[in-house]
Amino acid sequence: MTAGPTVALDVGGTLMKGAVVDRDGTARAVEQRPTLPQPDTVEGILRFAADLAAAAGAPDAVGLAVPGIVDEQRGIARYSTNLGWRDLPLRRIASQRLGLPVTLVHDVRAGALAEREFGAARDVADFLFLPIGTGIAGTVFVGGAPYRGADGMAGEIGHAPVPINTGPVGDEPCACGQRGCLETYASAAALVRRYGQPGVTAAEVVARAGHDPDAQRVFADAVHALGFALTTYTMLLDPALIVIGGGLAEAGETLLAPVRAELAARVSWRVPPPVVKAALGASAGRLGAAISAWRSS
Repeated sequence: MTAGPTVALDVGGTLMKGAVVDRDGTARAVEQRPTLPQPDTVEGILRFAADLAAAAGAPDAVGLAVPGIVDEQRGIARYSTNLGWRDLPLRRIASQRLGLPVTLVHDVRAGALAEREFGAARDVADFLFLPIGTGIAGTVFVGGAPYRGADGMAGEIGHAPVPINTGPVGDEPCACGQRGCLETYASAAALVRRYGQPGVTAAEVVARAGHDPDAQRVFADAVHALGFALTTYTMLLDPALIVIGGGLAEAGETLLAPVRAELAARVSWRVPPPVVKAALGASAGRLGAAISAWRSS
């Protein structure tokens, strides 16, 4: 396990968050830069990592957290709609360019690693990390380790169907091709789309839910959908904890309290798992990228 500083990047569709991370979790040279569009995306990542490596002095490794479908064992970014790549051998490219060991990790899994090591799920063996942002994806921890599934895609709870049926033709369509996915009702993008007023953010929809009937309807559907999905998850895997992250988690108890109530009402014959807000916020992805690099060395 590496003991020296690690270069860590959390690469998103619009922003890259980077830092030099020491083994105790301390981050320095913290910086963010825009993610460059294709064909310059990879070059922007490598240039940012090289600058952080220079700031670190003598880093031991590099951790890259990226979205989409990620083959972590082979170091391949298999597919990302937002970043426009497919079957990209990013670990090999970055290692050759930077002259350092490089680890590639899914961005949501990186966030879960960080929350378990330093955040809300510290030392919890069985939990769900569920960031709610533009979309919804999750990471399942079982027995102290992230569960990846047969093809590395476990945790896609955002595409689990939920019974809302509010529209005239039934469940709403999802970008994945299915209908009635959790993401179509409870993501930040869904709240904005379903509220239907230009310029209103998801946070504003949540804030208006107490006095605006349209916002209340949209928010109530989101809570209902989350409660249903988390009930299914609870019955299947019996987690000790559910950690809600992402931008929508910044609503705090306005979101968490009704989600807890919905979950408790559905699992009335047993004690529901606690539902808490993630502790690390936007820093979780890059911190998790560093942790992944430590564990791979």
